[in-house]
Amino acid sequence: MSTTVSETSEFGIAPELSAFQQQILTVLAEKPRYGLAIKRELDAYYDEDINHGRLYQNLSTLVELGLVEKSARDQRTNEYTLTKAGHDTIATQLSWVFSRFVTDEDRATELETLVDDAR
Repeated sequence: MSTTVSETSEFGIAPELSAFQQQILTVLAEKPRYGLAIKRELDAYYDEDINHGRLYQNLSTLVELGLVEKSARDQRTNEYTLTKAGHDTIATQLSWVFSRFVTDEDRATELETLVDDAR
């Protein structure tokens, strides 16, 4: 992927990311995690075992793009943290989705209920 965060369009880098990469960012939006904790969250989301290679390759890409920061948690474990650019990417994607989803008052109420339930 040759796109970098500095190459911004109206929607930033969000359209360049795969759904899997966007879900990694979403998992990290809650709190920093180490790789196997990210994997467990994604295993549950997909209801299947996520391949380690797929996860770590995509994490590396997100680190290269500046959307995720990688740091040593201990001698054997890395921790991954969402960066400001990663946060902004999620917010941009959600804004785009919400602007298409909310087509009337009923859908606006539905979205408000989803947000309230998430709190």
